[in-house]
Amino acid sequence: MEKPSYTIKDIARLAGVSAGTVDRVLHNRGDVSPKSREKVQKVLNEIDYQPNIFAIGLAAKKKYTLTCVIPDYVEHDYWHSVVLGIERAHKELHPFNITVNYLHYEQGKEASYREIFGKVQESGADGILLAPNFREQTLTLLAWLQEKQIPYAFIDFNMEQAGALTYSGQDSYQSGYLTAKILMRNYSPEQELVLFLSNNKENPGEIQMQRRMNGFMQYIAENHDRMTIHDVILNKANSDQNKQVLEHFFSTHPKATLGVVFNSRVYQVGNFLKETGRRMNGLIGYDLLKDNVSLLESGHVHYLIGQRPALQGYCGIKALCNHVVFKKAVAPIKYMPIDILMKENIEYYFEFE
Repeated sequence: MEKPSYTIKDIARLAGVSAGTVDRVLHNRGDVSPKSREKVQKVLNEIDYQPNIFAIGLAAKKKYTLTCVIPDYVEHDYWHSVVLGIERAHKELHPFNITVNYLHYEQGKEASYREIFGKVQESGADGILLAPNFREQTLTLLAWLQEKQIPYAFIDFNMEQAGALTYSGQDSYQSGYLTAKILMRNYSPEQELVLFLSNNKENPGEIQMQRRMNGFMQYIAENHDRMTIHDVILNKANSDQNKQVLEHFFSTHPKATLGVVFNSRVYQVGNFLKETGRRMNGLIGYDLLKDNVSLLESGHVHYLIGQRPALQGYCGIKALCNHVVFKKAVAPIKYMPIDILMKENIEYYFEFE
């Protein structure tokens, strides 16, 4: 059955407000009382109103700014892929007077993350796409956004009950649980497990790693509660120090043949194995960085978990735009698939055509 068409006058009649009020809600023009806005939005949701976005693009006088708050990145890394997805969405939405800006922070550095907040407040953004890092500092920023009634969406990591419009990314806990289930397929009783960590388990800047690790350890507790587990702390920026740490560890722990890295830096371990002629029975990490894929193909890394970073960025911007510009309802969660990549299927994997 063909969906009925509603005019502004129809919506006004159903909501019990004037046509002018409906027009201002749809096009974000002028002041509308919260009560009237709620009445109009209730009708829009009930009739599943789909605005004529091309007409909006031609008629809108207002320009919209969406600001993306994400970590610094280099070409071909995880966050570079996120930006490619954001830019794809921006290209589609540009005709509707939408500008996308970026504010970058140094991942894991609290001072850098806190410094970005002032820039957010000065950005004049109509919506914020945020990759949360430090929890307490994030809540401070969110309180300000809520006060100013600026909608915000999360990508990469979801802080539940934090008032986000939507989240685009993996279920981090479930991802960690599945990672353990995959890795432990190679388990035999004499083997020991290594958690290759950045910084340490309690670092407040590693909230993503902690969520994945919680899921991972839940599976271990359920199925291998007596297994010997080691923590090895690696430095993001000091490869020489990492080589010394890894050489000492593997020389003194010959049974440690299963390993997991809870972020994209599994190449730190994989490259060491390749350079020293060592191999593990199972090594798993995250993200399709160029080095990671090469190590997967050579067999020094056995599995990679793909997170669809470009799709996260794309969905995050589209959701903000649907809410801010087109007044469309947005799903509170857009989970990304938990892609399991091996050397046998990596050649066929793609995110966007």
